[in-house]
Amino acid sequence: MAFDLTGYPTRPVAVGDRAMVVCPHALASEVGVALLRQGGSAVDAAIAVNAALAVVYPHMTGIGGDSFWLIYSAAENKIYGLNGSGRSGQAATREFYTAQNLSAIPQRGPLAAVTVPGIVDAWNEAHQRWGQLPWSQLLEPAIALAEQGYPVTASQARWTQRDQEILVAYPGSRSAFLPGGQPPQPGDRLSNPALAQTLKTLAAQGRDAFYQGEIAEALVGGLRSLGGVLQLEDFAHHRSTWTDPISTSYRGYRVYEMPPNTQGLAVLQMLNLIEPFDLLQMGLNSADYYHLLVEVTKLAFAERDRWLSDPDFVKIPVERLISKAYSDRHRHQISLTQANAYLPNALGGDTTYTAVVDPFGNAVSLIQSLYFDFGSGVVPGNTGVILQNRGSFFSLQNSHVNCLEPGKRTFHTLIPAMVTHADGRPAIVLGTMGGEGQPQTQIALLTRMIDFGLDPQTAIDLPRWLWGRTWGEASSQLCLEQPVEAEVQAQLKQRQHPLKIVPAWSEQMGHAHAIAIDTQTGQFTAGCDPRSDGAALGY
Repeated sequence: MAFDLTGYPTRPVAVGDRAMVVCPHALASEVGVALLRQGGSAVDAAIAVNAALAVVYPHMTGIGGDSFWLIYSAAENKIYGLNGSGRSGQAATREFYTAQNLSAIPQRGPLAAVTVPGIVDAWNEAHQRWGQLPWSQLLEPAIALAEQGYPVTASQARWTQRDQEILVAYPGSRSAFLPGGQPPQPGDRLSNPALAQTLKTLAAQGRDAFYQGEIAEALVGGLRSLGGVLQLEDFAHHRSTWTDPISTSYRGYRVYEMPPNTQGLAVLQMLNLIEPFDLLQMGLNSADYYHLLVEVTKLAFAERDRWLSDPDFVKIPVERLISKAYSDRHRHQISLTQANAYLPNALGGDTTYTAVVDPFGNAVSLIQSLYFDFGSGVVPGNTGVILQNRGSFFSLQNSHVNCLEPGKRTFHTLIPAMVTHADGRPAIVLGTMGGEGQPQTQIALLTRMIDFGLDPQTAIDLPRWLWGRTWGEASSQLCLEQPVEAEVQAQLKQRQHPLKIVPAWSEQMGHAHAIAIDTQTGQFTAGCDPRSDGAALGY
C-alpha cells in the first residue's frame, strides 16, 4: 500500500546484494565494509566497527562500556544472545556509598564507575566462535584512527562543549578530549595517542590484557587514585554470558530481544498489546497511531520498572510477562480516548548501534554504550579509555528491585533486536540508541516496516516520538517531531498528552539503524539515521 509522504523529509534507501553495514559514524561503517571485503564475518566487521566507534564517537561509546549482541548463525539457522554487561565491584556496597553521606550513586566521577566494562570480553567471546580474521587485524583501523586522528563531527563537538566541565576535572579526560584545554570544533582533527597505545596492547595480547594485564592495572590504579571502588579482582573475575534471546510472534514474523538485565521484554509486551489493533485503519502518523503506541509504552514500562534487574539476584517471570495471554488480560487498561498517567524513571541515552550482514548469511545486531554522554567522565591514568557510569543507575534503597549489590548487573536500556521469517531466517536487523526511547523507536520501526510496508530508510526518517523522562529531563512529556499536522496535535492534546513539538530529525529521538533482508531476491536494503553521523554501506 502506498502512503502520501508529501512534506515528510525522507532519503533514498541503501541497497546491497552481498553484505551491508550500518552504524552512526560513516568512518566506522567504511571500516566494517573493508573488513567484510577482506573475508571477515559479520562478527569480525562488528568488532572492527565498534573499535573504530570507540575512537571517533567517544561521547557515545568506548571500550570502557558495556555491550549486548544478537548473532544469527546461518550454518545453524539460530540466533544467539551475548550479554556483555559488567558487574559491580566487590567494594561497591550500599554501606560504602551511604558512609560517604550519599543518598544516590553519583552520576559522574570516579564513584560513578561502579561496574567492570564488559565490551572487550564480549568482543573476544563473539570472535572466538565466529571470527574469520585475526583479532589484531580487527583493531588495526581503530589504532590508525586514534594515532593519525579523525575529523570531529558536529555531534562530538556539541557534546564535548556541553560536558567540558566534567572532562576538564580529570587529567586523562582533559588530554584525550580537550586539545589545548578547549573543546574541538567541527572538522578539527583529533587524535588519542593514549587510546592508540591501549588498543595496540589489546591487539597484541588479547582480552586478558584488559582484564588481568597491564591495561587492567592502569585502569584500576588510575581509578583508585581518584577514589574509585573497582579492584583488579573485579576485572579478573569478569565474564560475558551467552544466553537465549526472548521472542514473540508479530503478524507472521518473530521478533527477538535480549532477556533481563535488559529492557527487551518491554518491546515484546508492546507488540503483544498492539497486535489486535488495525494500524492500517488508524493511519500512518495519525493521532490514533501515536496515542496507542504511547499508551502501550506506559503499560510495558510499568512492568519493566517493577521487575527489571539482574536475574541472578531477582526472580523475574519473563515468560509470563511476554506471553500473549498476559497482554490479553491487561489490554483493557488502554483507553483510546484518554492518556493514562505514569511517571517512568529518568534514563540516560548515549549509545551506539551497529547492524551487519555478511556474504555468508550471518547477521549481527550489536549495541554498546557508556550510558551517559562521555560516561563517568573519567579516563584513568594514561589509558585514553573513558569509563562508563552504567552502575549509577543502581538504587541505594534496600527495597528497590535494582538495589546495589556487589557482583550485580544493573538494569540496562541496551536492546539490540532481530526479526525473522517463519523459517527462522533474518528479515530485519535493527536497533537504536536513546535510553527510554529505545523500545519506543523499535516499535516505530517495526510497525512502519511490518504493518505499513515501508523501507528501512523511510521508516527511520519519518517523525518519531519520545514519551517519558530521559536525557536528564525532570518532567514526563510526549515529544513529537515535526512535521505534525495541526489536527493531530489538537487530538493528542484533547486526550491529555503533555505535548512538546521538536524539530525534525532531532538527536533527542536517538539514532536508529536497520537492515531488511529479502530472502527471495537476496537483496539487502538499509537505513541509517539522519539524526546521527552515520552511513549505510553495502556491496
